[in-house]
Amino acid sequence: MKSLAALSSDEARTLRGVVFDLDGTVLTRGALTLEAYRALHELRASGLELVASTGRPAGWGAVLARQWPLDLAISENGAVAHRRAGDRLELVDGVDASTRERRRDRLASIVRELRASFADIPLADDNEARRTDTTFDVRESMATPAPRVAELRRAAAALGARTFESSIHVHVTLETDDKASGTVRFLSRAFGVDSTSALARYAFIGDSANDEACFSAFATTFAVANVREWLRQLGRTPRFVSQRSEGAGFAEIVEALLAGQRGGA
Repeated sequence: MKSLAALSSDEARTLRGVVFDLDGTVLTRGALTLEAYRALHELRASGLELVASTGRPAGWGAVLARQWPLDLAISENGAVAHRRAGDRLELVDGVDASTRERRRDRLASIVRELRASFADIPLADDNEARRTDTTFDVRESMATPAPRVAELRRAAAALGARTFESSIHVHVTLETDDKASGTVRFLSRAFGVDSTSALARYAFIGDSANDEACFSAFATTFAVANVREWLRQLGRTPRFVSQRSEGAGFAEIVEALLAGQRGGA
């Protein structure tokens, strides 16, 4: 990983937009700081398209799309997206209604089995706002030992589910997309951007293991400093890393991006 000073003006100026994670990246211990929110508005004022891509629920995505300076809010690790269409909010699900209902029924059965064996790991408090996955709280309100988290993920896989581990949650899902493939698909649907252009002209900013697909797929990748806690779990690391953590690191990355764009003018 390189320092932000290694970002060239040429690379910064080729960017069309920025895709970013929420928890541990824009949010600091779950809260949005003034520094991070100001950085979002500065990015938006520069003309770059802004895309949130998070493991948080679709219900959060709807609020983000309405209230934040975003062009697109992708939630549940690439499964669902929201965007404003004039005064209306548009929901884009990755599958049709009948497929969604079947998957929800099957997922509910899997989660019942998991909860019987993992009663010590609570469900996250945002599950009521979810459409496509069920999420266990492993580090948001309590600290679950890493071996126990690994046991949960293995048990879910044995039942036919996929899992994603973020800085705070384990997501159990039957979806086929991850953050990278879901983001590229929704960029195509929302803006008509082909996959090659999406991966080359949108930067990605993240912090943890469930961002690895994006660290691998996008050409220009950043992480905030707290990514170092996850390096042993990452097969592919981001190219650039900030000196500061969480929202302060996000603001640092934004400053570097905007300075790079100005420097190439």
